[in-house]
Amino acid sequence: MSLLDPAVWSGRLFVDGWESGGAGEYPVVEPATGASLGTIGAASVDDVRRAAERASDAQPAWAASPFGERARVLRRAAALFGEASEEISGWLVREAGSVPPKAAFEIASAESICHEAAALASLPYGEVLRSAQPRLSLARRLPVGVVGVIAPFNVPIVLSLRAVAPALALGNAVVLKPDPRTAVCGGVVLARVLEEAGLPAGLLSVVPGGADVGEALVADRRTRVIAFTGSTRAGRAVAAACARHLKRAHLELGGNSALVVLDDVDLERAASVGAWGSFFHQGQVCMTAERHLVASSIAEQYTSLLAKHAEALPVGDPATGQVALGPIIDSAQRDKVHSIVTESVAEGARLVTGGTYEGLFYRPTVLADVPTTSRAFTEEIFGPVAPVVAFDSLDEAASLAADTPYGLSLGILTRDVSKALALAERIPSGAVHVNDQTINDEMVNPFGGIGDSGIGRVGGPQANLESFTEVQWVTIRGELPSYPF
Repeated sequence: MSLLDPAVWSGRLFVDGWESGGAGEYPVVEPATGASLGTIGAASVDDVRRAAERASDAQPAWAASPFGERARVLRRAAALFGEASEEISGWLVREAGSVPPKAAFEIASAESICHEAAALASLPYGEVLRSAQPRLSLARRLPVGVVGVIAPFNVPIVLSLRAVAPALALGNAVVLKPDPRTAVCGGVVLARVLEEAGLPAGLLSVVPGGADVGEALVADRRTRVIAFTGSTRAGRAVAAACARHLKRAHLELGGNSALVVLDDVDLERAASVGAWGSFFHQGQVCMTAERHLVASSIAEQYTSLLAKHAEALPVGDPATGQVALGPIIDSAQRDKVHSIVTESVAEGARLVTGGTYEGLFYRPTVLADVPTTSRAFTEEIFGPVAPVVAFDSLDEAASLAADTPYGLSLGILTRDVSKALALAERIPSGAVHVNDQTINDEMVNPFGGIGDSGIGRVGGPQANLESFTEVQWVTIRGELPSYPF
């Protein structure tokens, strides 16, 4: 039997094993063709309650288990991602619209996440503190208990697993709500991998659902931390709900990241870097280069080269041909992208190339002379669109780059690294990449944004410890003290 045999999960969700969803079923749809790939169980609010209860019951024994046992499960999970890579890749291509190289990158990242989480299980988890009294004083980190994870459609395995794996490694149980549009990649894959890796029952539940399921997951008293990745609009609602219920929220939200191109670069290479930053995975990445800020002396030439790269990129069904861009996830997202392009052109932007689509296949698009009041400059597009704005000075570049409530990623292209670092200090951003584009992520590093791009960090041992544990202060005396009462 294959790892992802539909006979196991078809029409079901994963709570205490594979079972029918209380809200019926979701269709699993291939965005490139509209074809049905099967069905997945749709969770109800009661399913969330049962999953949280089951997780709460199973978690103490898992937390008390030897760290080597938790590490063993995660190492086996990493191996399974490799062993089943071809099968998993097929689902990423068909359900998520990923081109095969993007799918391969995501699977390799999943392996890395599991290995890093396995190492996390044995790391020191406390420190000895000074005390003015005759006692041993220390702080130790303990699992929070149950972690709720709400994950998006665009990089479904990684954006689920990067919270699920470290939370499990540190002794927590997890209830995962994947996006229903990619519930197989972002939910079934994780459940099957960890089930086969030997994760004890109850420690992971997968409950695909809509806003009501997310609200129930946040509201349940047993979930003490919520790790959310998605839009800023939805993130605000999650943050408000977490505040009402006095629980921590780690939010990785939208972006409107700038790629700043100074006038001393190799233009051909810079245009290639910029094309990757805007068009990778159809621009459906939170770190996408949403604004190309280019020195005015080279702006026209850069724009022309960027358009040349865009025009050379094949767009189509990644399951049947060698293409660079696959489909937008659904018609609602495509229509949003197209409305931003058409409205911005109506406001004065110049359409250099693209701006057309067939079905869910949107041509990579380059816009020049983009007004800074247009949606192409002010909003997260989440599609294959590269708006170009010229600047005349470093002061103007810094002002333009910082002219956004978002602060996720920043790229600066220049031969003068010192100038780049000085410029980066003036632009609020959770990540800065000098001489590279904005889509960069490594599982060993803390990742997250500032402002409307989110709160908190996930990734890297320290950030993961802070995200998925509570600090407990402990003192120890050798004998009872004497008090004046």
